[in-house]
Amino acid sequence: MIDIKLLREKPDEIKAKIKKREMNLDSVVDEILVVDAQKREQMGKIETMKAEQNTASKQIPQIKKAGGDASEIMAKMKELSAEIKDGDAKIKELDEKQKTLLLSLPNLPDDDVCAGGKESNQPVRYFGEKPKFDFPMKNHVELCESLGMIDYERGAKIAGAGSWVYRGWGSRMEWALLNFFINEHINDGFEFILPPHMLNYQCGYVAGQFPKFTEEVYWIQNPTSEDKKFMLPTAETALVNLHRDEVLKIEELPRKYIAYTPCYRREAGAYRNEERGMIRGHQFNKVEMVQYTEDDKSDVAFEELVEKAERLVRELGLHYRLSKLAAGDCSFSMARTYDIEVWIPSMEIYKEVSSASNARDYQARRGNVRYRGADGKMHFAHTLNASGLATSRVIPAIVEQYQNADGSVTVPEVLRKYMGIDVIKPVK
Repeated sequence: MIDIKLLREKPDEIKAKIKKREMNLDSVVDEILVVDAQKREQMGKIETMKAEQNTASKQIPQIKKAGGDASEIMAKMKELSAEIKDGDAKIKELDEKQKTLLLSLPNLPDDDVCAGGKESNQPVRYFGEKPKFDFPMKNHVELCESLGMIDYERGAKIAGAGSWVYRGWGSRMEWALLNFFINEHINDGFEFILPPHMLNYQCGYVAGQFPKFTEEVYWIQNPTSEDKKFMLPTAETALVNLHRDEVLKIEELPRKYIAYTPCYRREAGAYRNEERGMIRGHQFNKVEMVQYTEDDKSDVAFEELVEKAERLVRELGLHYRLSKLAAGDCSFSMARTYDIEVWIPSMEIYKEVSSASNARDYQARRGNVRYRGADGKMHFAHTLNASGLATSRVIPAIVEQYQNADGSVTVPEVLRKYMGIDVIKPVK
Protein backbone atom coordinates (compact mmCIF):
# COMPACT_ATOMS: atom_id res chain seq x y z
CA MET A 1 0.00 0.00 0.00
CA ILE A 2 1.28 3.46 -0.88
CA ASP A 3 1.86 5.96 1.94
CA ILE A 4 -0.97 8.51 1.94
CA LYS A 5 1.53 11.21 2.98
CA LEU A 6 3.47 10.61 -0.23
CA LEU A 7 0.25 10.95 -2.24
CA ARG A 8 -0.51 14.28 -0.58
CA GLU A 9 2.98 15.64 -1.15
CA LYS A 10 3.79 14.28 -4.64
CA PRO A 11 0.60 13.33 -6.52
CA ASP A 12 2.03 14.15 -9.95
CA GLU A 13 5.11 12.02 -9.29
CA ILE A 14 2.88 9.12 -8.20
CA LYS A 15 0.79 9.42 -11.37
CA ALA A 16 3.90 9.45 -13.56
CA LYS A 17 5.37 6.36 -11.89
CA ILE A 18 2.12 4.44 -12.29
CA LYS A 19 2.08 5.36 -15.98
CA LYS A 20 5.46 3.60 -16.29
CA ARG A 21 3.46 0.41 -15.65
CA GLU A 22 1.28 1.23 -18.67
CA MET A 23 -1.58 2.06 -16.30
CA ASN A 24 -3.41 5.37 -16.09
CA LEU A 25 -4.85 5.80 -12.61
CA ASP A 26 -4.84 9.61 -12.46
CA SER A 27 -8.55 9.71 -11.63
CA VAL A 28 -8.07 7.23 -8.77
CA VAL A 29 -5.23 9.31 -7.30
CA ASP A 30 -7.37 12.44 -7.61
CA GLU A 31 -10.33 10.72 -5.94
CA ILE A 32 -8.12 9.49 -3.08
CA LEU A 33 -6.98 13.06 -2.45
CA VAL A 34 -10.56 14.39 -2.53
CA VAL A 35 -11.69 11.75 -0.04
CA ASP A 36 -8.60 12.42 2.07
CA ALA A 37 -9.40 16.15 2.18
CA GLN A 38 -13.01 15.42 3.11
CA LYS A 39 -11.91 13.04 5.86
CA ARG A 40 -9.42 15.49 7.32
CA GLU A 41 -11.97 18.31 7.22
CA GLN A 42 -14.52 16.09 8.98
CA MET A 43 -11.93 15.07 11.58
CA GLY A 44 -11.21 18.73 12.25
CA LYS A 45 -14.89 19.46 12.84
CA ILE A 46 -15.25 16.47 15.16
CA GLU A 47 -12.19 17.49 17.15
CA THR A 48 -13.66 20.96 17.61
CA MET A 49 -17.00 19.53 18.73
CA LYS A 50 -15.31 17.12 21.14
CA ALA A 51 -13.30 19.98 22.61
CA GLU A 52 -16.56 21.93 23.10
CA GLN A 53 -18.12 18.84 24.66
CA ASN A 54 -15.23 18.47 27.12
CA THR A 55 -15.46 22.11 28.13
CA ALA A 56 -19.22 21.81 28.72
CA SER A 57 -18.72 18.62 30.72
CA LYS A 58 -16.59 20.58 33.16
CA GLN A 59 -19.04 23.52 33.28
CA ILE A 60 -22.19 21.54 34.02
CA PRO A 61 -21.10 20.30 37.50
CA GLN A 62 -19.95 23.80 38.38
CA ILE A 63 -23.30 25.35 37.33
CA LYS A 64 -25.22 22.75 39.31
CA LYS A 65 -22.99 23.24 42.35
CA ALA A 66 -23.66 26.97 42.18
CA GLY A 67 -27.40 26.27 42.08
CA GLY A 68 -27.77 27.34 38.46
CA ASP A 69 -29.81 25.81 35.64
CA ALA A 70 -27.71 23.60 33.32
CA SER A 71 -30.60 22.21 31.30
CA GLU A 72 -29.92 24.38 28.25
CA ILE A 73 -26.27 23.34 28.11
CA MET A 74 -27.20 19.69 28.68
CA ALA A 75 -29.70 19.79 25.80
CA LYS A 76 -27.10 21.36 23.58
CA MET A 77 -24.60 18.66 24.58
CA LYS A 78 -27.12 15.97 23.71
CA GLU A 79 -27.44 17.41 20.21
CA LEU A 80 -23.67 17.76 19.98
CA SER A 81 -23.21 14.14 21.04
CA ALA A 82 -25.51 13.00 18.23
CA GLU A 83 -23.58 15.15 15.73
CA ILE A 84 -20.29 13.66 16.92
CA LYS A 85 -21.69 10.14 16.54
CA ASP A 86 -22.83 10.92 12.99
CA GLY A 87 -19.49 12.58 12.25
CA ASP A 88 -17.49 9.59 13.50
CA ALA A 89 -19.59 7.32 11.28
CA LYS A 90 -18.87 9.62 8.32
CA ILE A 91 -15.13 9.52 9.07
CA LYS A 92 -15.23 5.73 9.22
CA GLU A 93 -17.08 5.63 5.90
CA LEU A 94 -14.55 7.98 4.26
CA ASP A 95 -11.65 6.02 5.75
CA GLU A 96 -12.97 2.75 4.28
CA LYS A 97 -13.47 4.41 0.90
CA GLN A 98 -9.94 5.81 0.95
CA LYS A 99 -8.51 2.44 1.94
CA THR A 100 -10.36 0.68 -0.90
CA LEU A 101 -9.04 3.23 -3.39
CA LEU A 102 -5.47 2.93 -2.05
CA LEU A 103 -5.61 -0.85 -2.48
CA SER A 104 -6.26 -0.37 -6.20
CA LEU A 105 -2.89 1.37 -6.65
CA PRO A 106 0.10 -0.84 -7.53
CA ASN A 107 3.52 -0.46 -5.97
CA LEU A 108 5.59 2.34 -7.45
CA PRO A 109 8.45 1.19 -9.71
CA ASP A 110 11.93 2.26 -8.66
CA ASP A 111 13.34 5.28 -10.47
CA ASP A 112 15.80 3.17 -12.49
CA VAL A 113 13.12 0.76 -13.72
CA CYS A 114 12.25 1.60 -17.31
CA ALA A 115 8.71 2.23 -18.52
CA GLY A 116 6.79 -0.20 -20.70
CA GLY A 117 5.80 -3.84 -20.79
CA LYS A 118 7.55 -7.15 -21.47
CA GLU A 119 8.99 -5.84 -24.73
CA SER A 120 11.02 -3.30 -22.72
CA ASN A 121 12.72 -5.84 -20.43
CA GLN A 122 16.51 -5.45 -20.43
CA PRO A 123 19.01 -8.36 -20.43
CA VAL A 124 21.64 -7.66 -17.76
CA ARG A 125 24.07 -10.56 -18.30
CA TYR A 126 24.39 -14.08 -19.68
CA PHE A 127 26.02 -17.20 -18.25
CA GLY A 128 27.66 -19.80 -20.48
CA GLU A 129 27.00 -20.51 -24.13
CA LYS A 130 23.93 -21.87 -25.86
CA PRO A 131 24.47 -25.64 -26.20
CA LYS A 132 25.09 -26.92 -29.72
CA PHE A 133 24.32 -30.43 -30.87
CA ASP A 134 25.84 -32.48 -33.71
CA PHE A 135 22.86 -34.85 -33.67
CA PRO A 136 19.08 -34.44 -34.11
CA MET A 137 17.96 -32.68 -30.93
CA LYS A 138 14.89 -33.81 -29.00
CA ASN A 139 12.56 -31.61 -26.96
CA HIS A 140 11.98 -32.14 -23.25
CA VAL A 141 8.59 -33.80 -23.75
CA GLU A 142 10.10 -36.50 -25.97
CA LEU A 143 13.08 -36.94 -23.69
CA CYS A 144 11.09 -37.14 -20.46
CA GLU A 145 8.74 -39.70 -21.98
CA SER A 146 11.49 -41.86 -23.51
CA LEU A 147 13.46 -41.75 -20.25
CA GLY A 148 10.38 -42.70 -18.22
CA MET A 149 10.70 -39.49 -16.18
CA ILE A 150 7.30 -37.87 -16.79
CA ASP A 151 3.89 -39.31 -17.68
CA TYR A 152 1.99 -36.48 -19.33
CA GLU A 153 -0.89 -38.62 -20.61
CA ARG A 154 -1.83 -40.07 -17.23
CA GLY A 155 -1.28 -36.70 -15.56
CA ALA A 156 -3.88 -35.17 -17.89
CA LYS A 157 -6.15 -38.16 -17.34
CA ILE A 158 -6.30 -37.82 -13.57
CA ALA A 159 -6.05 -34.02 -13.24
CA GLY A 160 -6.70 -32.41 -16.62
CA ALA A 161 -4.58 -30.28 -18.97
CA GLY A 162 -1.54 -28.65 -17.43
CA SER A 163 -0.83 -31.59 -15.10
CA TRP A 164 1.79 -34.34 -15.17
CA VAL A 165 3.04 -37.30 -13.14
CA TYR A 166 6.69 -37.63 -12.10
CA ARG A 167 7.95 -41.20 -12.45
CA GLY A 168 11.19 -43.05 -11.85
CA TRP A 169 14.20 -40.88 -12.48
CA GLY A 170 11.91 -37.91 -13.01
CA SER A 171 10.73 -38.19 -9.40
CA ARG A 172 14.32 -38.73 -8.28
CA MET A 173 15.55 -35.65 -10.17
CA GLU A 174 12.71 -33.51 -8.80
CA TRP A 175 13.55 -34.58 -5.25
CA ALA A 176 17.27 -34.12 -5.89
CA LEU A 177 16.71 -30.56 -7.09
CA LEU A 178 14.62 -29.68 -4.04
CA ASN A 179 17.22 -31.15 -1.68
CA PHE A 180 20.04 -29.35 -3.49
CA PHE A 181 18.23 -26.01 -3.32
CA ILE A 182 17.22 -26.36 0.34
CA ASN A 183 20.69 -27.45 1.49
CA GLU A 184 22.31 -24.52 -0.31
CA HIS A 185 19.95 -22.04 1.34
CA ILE A 186 20.40 -23.54 4.81
CA ASN A 187 24.16 -23.31 4.37
CA ASP A 188 23.68 -19.61 3.57
CA GLY A 189 21.92 -18.98 6.88
CA PHE A 190 18.26 -19.09 5.82
CA GLU A 191 15.70 -20.65 8.18
CA PHE A 192 13.79 -23.55 6.58
CA ILE A 193 9.98 -23.22 6.83
CA LEU A 194 7.20 -25.63 5.84
CA PRO A 195 4.06 -23.44 5.83
CA PRO A 196 0.39 -24.43 5.43
CA HIS A 197 -0.80 -24.69 1.84
CA MET A 198 -4.30 -23.37 2.64
CA LEU A 199 -4.25 -19.73 3.69
CA ASN A 200 -6.77 -17.18 4.94
CA TYR A 201 -7.84 -14.12 2.98
CA GLN A 202 -5.60 -11.80 5.00
CA CYS A 203 -2.51 -13.55 3.62
CA GLY A 204 -3.47 -12.69 0.05
CA TYR A 205 -4.33 -9.15 1.13
CA VAL A 206 -0.94 -8.52 2.75
CA ALA A 207 0.96 -10.05 -0.18
CA GLY A 208 -0.85 -7.63 -2.51
CA GLN A 209 -2.74 -10.31 -4.43
CA PHE A 210 -6.14 -9.41 -2.96
CA PRO A 211 -8.57 -7.85 -3.54
CA LYS A 212 -7.49 -7.24 -7.16
CA PHE A 213 -6.51 -10.83 -8.05
CA THR A 214 -8.93 -12.94 -6.00
CA GLU A 215 -10.04 -14.85 -9.11
CA GLU A 216 -6.53 -16.05 -9.94
CA VAL A 217 -6.25 -18.55 -7.07
CA TYR A 218 -8.00 -21.79 -6.14
CA TRP A 219 -10.52 -21.33 -3.33
CA ILE A 220 -11.64 -24.01 -0.86
CA GLN A 221 -14.94 -23.69 1.01
CA ASN A 222 -15.58 -25.79 4.11
CA PRO A 223 -19.04 -27.31 3.48
CA THR A 224 -19.87 -27.43 7.20
CA SER A 225 -18.85 -23.88 8.14
CA GLU A 226 -18.18 -20.38 6.77
CA ASP A 227 -14.45 -21.10 6.73
CA LYS A 228 -12.99 -20.31 3.31
CA LYS A 229 -9.34 -20.55 2.33
CA PHE A 230 -7.25 -20.40 -0.82
CA MET A 231 -4.39 -22.60 -2.04
CA LEU A 232 -1.15 -20.66 -1.95
CA PRO A 233 0.10 -19.60 -5.39
CA THR A 234 3.63 -19.23 -3.97
CA ALA A 235 5.22 -19.66 -0.54
CA GLU A 236 5.90 -15.91 -0.56
CA THR A 237 2.22 -15.40 0.26
CA ALA A 238 2.68 -17.30 3.51
CA LEU A 239 6.17 -16.06 4.40
CA VAL A 240 5.40 -12.32 4.13
CA ASN A 241 2.60 -12.91 6.66
CA LEU A 242 4.72 -14.60 9.32
CA HIS A 243 5.28 -11.29 11.12
CA ARG A 244 1.96 -9.63 10.34
CA ASP A 245 1.03 -7.09 13.05
CA GLU A 246 4.40 -7.53 14.77
CA VAL A 247 7.17 -5.15 15.77
CA LEU A 248 10.50 -6.80 14.91
CA LYS A 249 13.69 -6.22 16.83
CA ILE A 250 16.24 -4.35 14.72
CA GLU A 251 19.06 -6.59 15.97
CA GLU A 252 17.21 -9.60 14.49
CA LEU A 253 17.04 -8.06 11.01
CA PRO A 254 17.38 -9.19 8.33
CA ARG A 255 15.06 -12.17 8.82
CA LYS A 256 15.85 -14.76 6.14
CA TYR A 257 13.44 -17.58 5.34
CA ILE A 258 13.12 -20.31 2.73
CA ALA A 259 10.11 -22.53 2.21
CA TYR A 260 9.37 -25.53 0.03
CA THR A 261 5.79 -25.86 -1.22
CA PRO A 262 3.86 -26.90 -4.25
CA CYS A 263 2.37 -23.81 -5.92
CA TYR A 264 -1.21 -23.80 -7.13
CA ARG A 265 -2.08 -21.49 -10.02
CA ARG A 266 -5.20 -20.97 -12.07
CA GLU A 267 -4.00 -20.75 -15.66
CA ALA A 268 -6.61 -19.28 -18.00
CA GLY A 269 -6.70 -19.89 -21.75
CA ALA A 270 -5.36 -22.57 -24.05
CA TYR A 271 -1.81 -23.86 -23.83
CA ARG A 272 0.48 -22.58 -26.58
CA ASN A 273 3.13 -24.72 -28.21
CA GLU A 274 5.87 -22.93 -26.26
CA GLU A 275 4.13 -23.93 -23.01
CA ARG A 276 3.93 -27.66 -23.72
CA GLY A 277 5.03 -30.26 -21.22
CA MET A 278 6.04 -28.81 -17.85
CA ILE A 279 6.54 -25.19 -18.95
CA ARG A 280 3.17 -24.04 -17.60
CA GLY A 281 1.02 -25.94 -15.13
CA HIS A 282 -1.59 -25.64 -12.41
CA GLN A 283 0.70 -27.19 -9.79
CA PHE A 284 4.48 -27.14 -9.56
CA ASN A 285 7.15 -27.31 -6.87
CA LYS A 286 9.21 -24.35 -5.77
CA VAL A 287 11.64 -23.29 -3.08
CA GLU A 288 11.04 -19.65 -2.17
CA MET A 289 13.31 -17.15 -0.40
CA VAL A 290 11.94 -14.20 1.58
CA GLN A 291 13.73 -11.53 3.56
CA TYR A 292 12.53 -8.86 6.01
CA THR A 293 15.02 -5.97 6.20
CA GLU A 294 15.50 -2.45 7.49
CA ASP A 295 14.23 0.16 5.05
CA ASP A 296 17.75 1.23 4.04
CA LYS A 297 19.13 -2.31 3.69
CA SER A 298 16.80 -3.84 1.11
CA ASP A 299 18.94 -2.94 -1.92
CA VAL A 300 21.79 -5.05 -0.50
CA ALA A 301 19.35 -7.88 0.27
CA PHE A 302 18.01 -7.73 -3.28
CA GLU A 303 21.47 -8.20 -4.78
CA GLU A 304 22.04 -11.11 -2.40
CA LEU A 305 18.83 -12.85 -3.51
CA VAL A 306 19.63 -12.36 -7.19
CA GLU A 307 23.13 -13.79 -6.72
CA LYS A 308 21.82 -16.77 -4.75
CA ALA A 309 19.26 -17.66 -7.43
CA GLU A 310 21.84 -17.22 -10.18
CA ARG A 311 24.35 -19.36 -8.33
CA LEU A 312 21.95 -22.30 -8.22
CA VAL A 313 21.49 -22.18 -11.99
CA ARG A 314 25.24 -21.78 -12.54
CA GLU A 315 26.00 -24.79 -10.35
CA LEU A 316 23.55 -26.82 -12.42
CA GLY A 317 25.65 -25.80 -15.44
CA LEU A 318 22.71 -24.32 -17.34
CA HIS A 319 22.95 -21.50 -19.87
CA TYR A 320 20.75 -18.62 -18.72
CA ARG A 321 20.33 -14.87 -18.81
CA LEU A 322 19.44 -12.33 -16.13
CA SER A 323 16.80 -9.80 -17.19
CA LYS A 324 15.69 -6.57 -15.52
CA LEU A 325 11.93 -6.26 -15.93
CA ALA A 326 10.26 -3.11 -17.17
CA ALA A 327 7.69 -1.52 -14.87
CA GLY A 328 4.73 -2.98 -16.74
CA ASP A 329 6.07 -6.53 -16.39
CA CYS A 330 6.72 -6.30 -12.63
CA SER A 331 3.98 -7.79 -10.51
CA PHE A 332 1.45 -5.52 -8.80
CA SER A 333 3.22 -5.47 -5.42
CA MET A 334 6.82 -5.11 -6.55
CA ALA A 335 9.00 -2.03 -7.05
CA ARG A 336 11.67 -3.91 -9.04
CA THR A 337 12.17 -7.43 -10.38
CA TYR A 338 14.99 -9.38 -12.02
CA ASP A 339 14.21 -12.66 -13.77
CA ILE A 340 16.64 -15.56 -14.14
CA GLU A 341 15.70 -17.25 -17.43
CA VAL A 342 17.06 -20.60 -18.63
CA TRP A 343 17.53 -21.46 -22.28
CA ILE A 344 15.17 -24.11 -23.70
CA PRO A 345 16.98 -25.27 -26.89
CA SER A 346 14.01 -26.89 -28.64
CA MET A 347 11.96 -23.70 -28.31
CA GLU A 348 14.90 -21.33 -28.82
CA ILE A 349 13.59 -19.11 -26.05
CA TYR A 350 14.47 -18.25 -22.45
CA LYS A 351 12.02 -19.22 -19.71
CA GLU A 352 11.92 -17.79 -16.22
CA VAL A 353 12.92 -20.10 -13.35
CA SER A 354 13.28 -17.38 -10.71
CA SER A 355 11.97 -13.88 -10.09
CA ALA A 356 13.78 -11.79 -7.50
CA SER A 357 11.74 -8.82 -6.33
CA ASN A 358 11.81 -5.95 -3.83
CA ALA A 359 8.42 -4.86 -2.52
CA ARG A 360 9.96 -2.03 -0.45
CA ASP A 361 7.41 -1.23 2.32
CA TYR A 362 4.34 -1.96 0.15
CA GLN A 363 3.52 -5.35 1.73
CA ALA A 364 4.66 -4.34 5.22
CA ARG A 365 2.20 -1.43 5.24
CA ARG A 366 -0.60 -3.85 4.41
CA GLY A 367 0.59 -6.27 7.07
CA ASN A 368 1.62 -3.66 9.66
CA VAL A 369 5.11 -5.16 9.97
CA ARG A 370 7.37 -2.67 11.72
CA TYR A 371 10.62 -2.31 13.62
CA ARG A 372 12.04 0.38 15.88
CA GLY A 373 15.02 1.95 14.15
CA ALA A 374 18.28 3.20 15.63
CA ASP A 375 16.64 6.64 15.62
CA GLY A 376 14.05 5.38 18.10
CA LYS A 377 11.22 5.79 15.58
CA MET A 378 8.94 3.13 14.15
CA HIS A 379 9.67 2.11 10.55
CA PHE A 380 7.90 -0.24 8.18
CA ALA A 381 10.09 -3.19 7.23
CA HIS A 382 10.98 -3.94 3.63
CA THR A 383 10.09 -7.36 2.21
CA LEU A 384 11.83 -9.16 -0.64
CA ASN A 385 11.37 -12.51 -2.34
CA ALA A 386 13.03 -14.72 -4.94
CA SER A 387 12.43 -18.20 -6.29
CA GLY A 388 15.24 -20.47 -5.36
CA LEU A 389 14.19 -22.22 -7.63
CA ALA A 390 11.00 -23.41 -9.38
CA THR A 391 11.61 -26.94 -10.72
CA SER A 392 9.05 -27.28 -13.51
CA ARG A 393 11.24 -25.37 -15.98
CA VAL A 394 14.58 -26.46 -14.55
CA ILE A 395 13.97 -30.11 -15.50
CA PRO A 396 13.09 -29.27 -19.15
CA ALA A 397 16.25 -27.13 -19.33
CA ILE A 398 18.39 -29.91 -17.83
CA VAL A 399 17.17 -32.72 -20.07
CA GLU A 400 17.44 -30.58 -23.20
CA GLN A 401 20.80 -28.94 -22.46
CA TYR A 402 22.35 -32.19 -21.15
CA GLN A 403 20.96 -34.58 -23.81
CA ASN A 404 23.21 -37.00 -25.65
CA ALA A 405 23.13 -38.53 -29.13
CA ASP A 406 21.90 -41.92 -27.84
CA GLY A 407 18.84 -40.30 -26.22
CA SER A 408 20.31 -40.39 -22.71
CA VAL A 409 20.70 -37.37 -20.44
CA THR A 410 23.76 -36.62 -18.34
CA VAL A 411 22.90 -35.73 -14.73
CA PRO A 412 24.37 -32.39 -13.59
CA GLU A 413 27.29 -33.06 -11.27
CA VAL A 414 25.74 -31.32 -8.24
CA LEU A 415 22.72 -33.68 -8.39
CA ARG A 416 24.63 -36.96 -8.65
CA LYS A 417 25.12 -37.41 -4.90
CA TYR A 418 21.35 -37.15 -4.46
CA MET A 419 20.42 -39.39 -7.39
CA GLY A 420 23.23 -41.94 -7.25
CA ILE A 421 23.54 -41.98 -11.05
CA ASP A 422 25.54 -40.10 -13.69
CA VAL A 423 23.45 -40.73 -16.78
CA ILE A 424 19.73 -41.41 -17.27
CA LYS A 425 19.22 -43.85 -20.14
CA PRO A 426 16.09 -44.47 -22.21
CA VAL A 427 13.61 -46.98 -20.85
CA LYS A 428 13.36 -50.15 -22.95
